[in-house]
Amino acid sequence: MSQPLFEIRDLRLSFADHAHKPLFGASPRIEVLKGVSFDIQRGDVIGIVGGSGSGKSTLGRAMVRLLEVASGEIRFDGQDITHLGETDMRPLRKRIQMIFQDPMSSLNPRHTVAAIIAGPLRLHGFDQIRERVDLALSQVGLPLAFRSRYPHELSGGQRQRVGIARAIATEPDFILADEVVSGLDVSSQAQVLNLLERLVSDMGLTLGFISHDLSVIRRLCQTTLVLHHGEIVELATTEALFDAPQAQYTRDLLDAIPLPEVSPGWLD
Repeated sequence: MSQPLFEIRDLRLSFADHAHKPLFGASPRIEVLKGVSFDIQRGDVIGIVGGSGSGKSTLGRAMVRLLEVASGEIRFDGQDITHLGETDMRPLRKRIQMIFQDPMSSLNPRHTVAAIIAGPLRLHGFDQIRERVDLALSQVGLPLAFRSRYPHELSGGQRQRVGIARAIATEPDFILADEVVSGLDVSSQAQVLNLLERLVSDMGLTLGFISHDLSVIRRLCQTTLVLHHGEIVELATTEALFDAPQAQYTRDLLDAIPLPEVSPGWLD
């Protein structure tokens, strides 16, 4: 087997609990990640699931170096990036992109769609910016007329497509998608999931997909990681996890969420 794209070893991360700060002294720490270790293979679509407060979004942001970990190791394409400074991380940023849950807060309301997509391209020194913006719009199924529109002029599904276009414009190796369909209606969810599935295939992407919706995970992901209180309780192929979950917490999640019958064409 080839070297994994991501190698995560014993990640630990805690936050200060300011709500329980004593009158004197420092705030106590809340441990959010408790020794998390796993690999992501190239070309895999890995689902990261867990209940509220499980640490799944924290794990994702730590992986892509938006949060600093207390200890452990993050290797990307064989390189230790755990504590790289931003100057050293910058060449890697174009290879590691993120799609956020709420496009209204992650897309600059003062910028047009073209400017939003062009931002990372200019930052990383790409040429032919207009052509690359137009290609990204085409890849996510938005008309070129949207170049001059602003985020508030778009629907939720269209805004999320702009976020995806921005992420793929730099032709990354890895994209982390954090609850990207949770705020969309059922029709828009299906369209965005179909789009992500096609982009993974067409571009050879590796995708980390954070979600609380197990039916979405079942449809999109090849591998599933179940996180509970900052610890991995199960990691398996998605098929195996749904057919024969090993951890009681996984079984509880499956029992608690109604799962529709899934046929190969339900998102078509």
